[in-house]
Amino acid sequence: MNVEGLVQDAFAQLGLAVRPLAPEDDGSSDLIVDHDGVAIRLKLKHRSLVDGNAAERLLAEFDGSESVLLVVGDRVTQDARRRILGAKAGYLDLRGHIGVRTRGVVIDADVPAVRGDRDRTDALAGQAGMEVAAYLLMNPTDSAAVRGLARTLGRSPSTVSEVLGALRRDGLINDANAVVGTALFWRMSERWASRRTFLVSAPDDAGEVSRTALRMGLKDLAQPGWALTDTAAAAAYGAPVAFRAGQQLDFLVPDESVLQRSIRLLGPTTSPTEAAISVRIAPVPDATRRRVGPGRSSEWPLAHPLFVALDLAQDAGRGREILDAWEPDERWTRVW
Repeated sequence: MNVEGLVQDAFAQLGLAVRPLAPEDDGSSDLIVDHDGVAIRLKLKHRSLVDGNAAERLLAEFDGSESVLLVVGDRVTQDARRRILGAKAGYLDLRGHIGVRTRGVVIDADVPAVRGDRDRTDALAGQAGMEVAAYLLMNPTDSAAVRGLARTLGRSPSTVSEVLGALRRDGLINDANAVVGTALFWRMSERWASRRTFLVSAPDDAGEVSRTALRMGLKDLAQPGWALTDTAAAAAYGAPVAFRAGQQLDFLVPDESVLQRSIRLLGPTTSPTEAAISVRIAPVPDATRRRVGPGRSSEWPLAHPLFVALDLAQDAGRGREILDAWEPDERWTRVW
């Protein structure tokens, strides 16, 4: 469990900035919180259950003349809360409450609950697991905080926390929730495949009204829309792959309604050789939200390189050969 991240998120909910200690710090503190110009140094201690006896032990063991003890617990009992506050210290109950009483500072506030489920057997099971993994792989060197990530993805903090916990348990991310190596990418690739629908006509054959109805999002990349992927997109990014004019294009689309509309307007076919394009519902929303402007050999918005790479990885032969040789430019971090 990334306790520091949970504490930072909790204080951020209250509009308070928290920063880590400088590398040269002596280790007597873990974080500094800024409260109306007052810098409060925090020393964190985590326990699953903090009752009155546990609180007394932690307070007795604490020796930080310049720091404030902040006890973080999956559950902090009322007795423990009373004792901690009475000793001019603080607590964060991950069920959704924070309390601090020290140096003229009094905090008593509800915050979103975070409860990590250490028994999650598969980090990527379910849609939420895939969404968290995709975000981490698109931002592989960042330290992802639970509540910030939950807000970004529109997921509950408790769900995000349990996914991150399972990823840490499996060694796929480190204690700061940053990606470690390439194993997370390949784990995600095992769950990435989705059904392709082949269509007779390409979107550029459709009129302006039809394009609008298809919600292609060509004029505003900040909105969800169609994203070119697979071989054509890889070529546009400069990957070592040949793509010729007239070759089938592959798109990720936002949802089922767009898929059904594209079938009606562009015409289905059961034969891949007769198809001008294929379309698939994006396995995660970011695949059609985090698009990139058309590349050097494409007129279409591109899927983020992560999603293009995940599509290539579905071909155990040719696709993986392309990935082995593909070094994306400096805008992107290679995670495969």
